[in-house]
Amino acid sequence: MDKATRLKYFLQTLGPGILFASTAIGVSHLVQSTRAGALYGMGLLWAVVLANLFKYPFFEFGSRYAGATGESIIDGYRRQGRWMLWLYFGVTLCTMFFVAAAVGAVTAAFLDHLFGLSARLSFWQPTYTTLGLFTGCIGVLFWGRYQVLDRLIKIVGTVLLLSTAGAVLLTLWQGPVVASFTWFEPEALKPGSEAFVFLIALMGWMPTAVDLSAWNSLWTIERQRDSGHTAPLRSVLQEFNIGYLVSAILGPCFLLLGAYLLYGSGQALPAGSAGFAAGIVGLYTSSIGEWSRLIITASAFSIMLGTSIAVFDGYGRSMERLLILLRSPQPARQEGSSPASSPGTYRITTVLVGSGALLVIFLLGDSLKELVDVATTISFLVAPLIAVVNFRLVTSRHMPTEGLPPRWLRVLSYAGIVFLTGFALLYLFL
Repeated sequence: MDKATRLKYFLQTLGPGILFASTAIGVSHLVQSTRAGALYGMGLLWAVVLANLFKYPFFEFGSRYAGATGESIIDGYRRQGRWMLWLYFGVTLCTMFFVAAAVGAVTAAFLDHLFGLSARLSFWQPTYTTLGLFTGCIGVLFWGRYQVLDRLIKIVGTVLLLSTAGAVLLTLWQGPVVASFTWFEPEALKPGSEAFVFLIALMGWMPTAVDLSAWNSLWTIERQRDSGHTAPLRSVLQEFNIGYLVSAILGPCFLLLGAYLLYGSGQALPAGSAGFAAGIVGLYTSSIGEWSRLIITASAFSIMLGTSIAVFDGYGRSMERLLILLRSPQPARQEGSSPASSPGTYRITTVLVGSGALLVIFLLGDSLKELVDVATTISFLVAPLIAVVNFRLVTSRHMPTEGLPPRWLRVLSYAGIVFLTGFALLYLFL
């Protein structure tokens, strides 16, 4: 295959990896990584790096399975037994409302800050912004589904990537606000301490939740259906790796912004959603300049909007697929021949995700920090289970020989399972 043909295949495959990066950059980077830097300097950089490293195989397996078999990894769960479908259904049901609520609350805060709705309109309430945002996200998916999501993410992701790179370079040039800061936080390894609790929340969504690995496979299948092109496994994995690498690099970048601009300054990011959004924008403008405020606010809102739409789409697709397969008496005999998707079921599940997330936000009010910490901690605790299942699936007899993971990836998978399980047990029992 010549270079021109490879480039053509790659461009036709491009999309799911960028969607993954957008989903990751949202809350885990913009919120959690920035908070980590502001609270502990560079003391949790090791956690960000290790989380990205040890979670990598289990996200890659989602794209690998879809590229090798032509079906989603959720269909693969069905091949492992109906019990696995019910288990993943339970995990999804327990996490999706908190995850969607956390992402939605952050996005609504940036939307409110961008247009100054609460400040300019005396009657305006934050809940109005959230309701309007959720309605808009669901409306976009009903109208365009994957096509709109795919095109939107490519634009806003590029804008945020460039603005973040500029902010980081200027911050490094100016130097930190304090002369020195810690490169390791020992309190983070003491179970029960405040730093340890935050560590679990940070790694829970770094780069994102492991149970969302199924989304990679769903988006890969949808991209192939949308483009009318079945990409070779090599192109699928290459496209995913680019998206993963971008998210892995940006994690430390946001942590550095928090460490250089807030750590030791006596300032802190507010816990409330509106104040937090203003604080994040302030970090960028303090490096780039006040002239960039509108651009940065619009960029931050844009990437969070893309994340929100991706989250609604991902959970909507996951629940749709789960319900279809649970109603199907037997798994398909051949890979790629599973029951077809159902647009009606997708619309119902997407509305269900939005409604449940709204209820969580209304109950927790403006407690953005607590909401995010709950969602990320739940995600980390279920990560070992999903990691084991994904590994078993891509090494099972249902996996085509050419799609089996290489030896180095298997070794990294074992290390990742030990890493995730160890920290989860420490959190639960110590």
